[in-house]
Amino acid sequence: MRRKDINLIDYFYPRLILISCMTYDETLHYLYTSVPVFQHSGASAYKPGLQTSQALDDHLGNPHTAYKTIHVAGTNGKGSVSHLLAAILQQAGYKVGLYTSPHLVDFRERIRVNGQMVPKEYVTNFVASYKEFFEPLHPSFFELTSTMAFDYFRHEQVEYAIIETGLGGRLDSTNIITPILSIITNISADHKQFLGETLPEIAREKAGIIKPEIPVLIGETYYPEVKKVFEEVAARLSAPLAFAQEMDVIRESYLMDTGEWYFSSTDFGQLFGQLSGVVQCRNATTVLAAIRILIQTGVSIEREAVREGFEHVVEITGLRGRWETIHRSPTVICDTGHNEGAWDYLSLHLEKLMKLYDNLHIIIGMANDKEVDEVLDRMPQEAMYYYTQASVPRAMPAAGLSIHGAMSGKTGFVCDTVEEAVRTAFGRAGSNDLIFIGGSTFVVADALTLPVFNTPEKQQ
Repeated sequence: MRRKDINLIDYFYPRLILISCMTYDETLHYLYTSVPVFQHSGASAYKPGLQTSQALDDHLGNPHTAYKTIHVAGTNGKGSVSHLLAAILQQAGYKVGLYTSPHLVDFRERIRVNGQMVPKEYVTNFVASYKEFFEPLHPSFFELTSTMAFDYFRHEQVEYAIIETGLGGRLDSTNIITPILSIITNISADHKQFLGETLPEIAREKAGIIKPEIPVLIGETYYPEVKKVFEEVAARLSAPLAFAQEMDVIRESYLMDTGEWYFSSTDFGQLFGQLSGVVQCRNATTVLAAIRILIQTGVSIEREAVREGFEHVVEITGLRGRWETIHRSPTVICDTGHNEGAWDYLSLHLEKLMKLYDNLHIIIGMANDKEVDEVLDRMPQEAMYYYTQASVPRAMPAAGLSIHGAMSGKTGFVCDTVEEAVRTAFGRAGSNDLIFIGGSTFVVADALTLPVFNTPEKQQ
């Protein structure tokens, strides 16, 4: 670490300790009520552009320059890819920062170092220290929290930080960094009101994270017109471009009865992936391709680190909500997939599992800015549906969602809260039934706070 970075840490952090006056709960209330929160409000909280993020970063002395970063964008799979990379680098012996969004239960899930959430005291002290500066800038919630993450990673003297974009790429507030590798997991239809109506338009926004002469990896793309966008942008910026699907990193793969993935990898031999779900094979391909590129650029990563990262990513990083089993008898699985691309995979997995269970129950809620009909059309026809809404303003009313469901031939119960939906499904499900909870990150978040799922081993 450079001497000037050490001086900045010595100056800023003692100042943070001295002036905090709000409690953690008061600080969160301030953040949620004083700055626009996309997670709660949607479009009204979206602030495209980098001016505010750059001003915040400059005021703190550009903390993100104190460590190496890996930037992850894409429509789906960002969270899984980011957590897997963090787990592998951590097992390789590095101190690793991880910034993701949104959170499920605790705001601090967004900012972790070696799997541990940012302390509550740091959050309260950061806000108290800098609110006099940032209030006139009117930052969004995401702009402020990404700045907090960059600053915390510098304070913790991380060696690498995995930074996940919030929405898009080109105008995302994290796009002030210059990473050692840029990753775009995939392109699917989502957030059309911000990113564009067509897949090439969305791809161009995501391609905004590509930096001059910095390697860029595309996880998956099935459309020539999307691939062409990445090729054009990378060529213009002289950025080495690779497509994970063309790199032959996995020779054989299958989903085992245990719920784990088996991978026969080209570079690291046999691997067992803890993350279940059909889509995780694609995410594993992206991660293994990224590891190959990182090693080629001089990052030391041993085979054992890759094996441990894949096999224990949940314990290492605290990742939740990715095809996660949260109850047995009946089996309850939740997943945060919330758009067309995610449900292309989720529906395949549900249809496969229906052969193992007596009945399938789907607790579904969605945000009001999603392509509801496109998602519902992808859901299994043979299931009992429980239409609900999460406890955020962005949630589509359960009654309205049920009307969309009925139009696609999927009638069901209307439940005004996730708790009511869970209680109703449990009342109708047998011990060998499967209950799926999803459609929205916020629905999963509400479910995970319920006593029936909130077991001690799930808490930190």
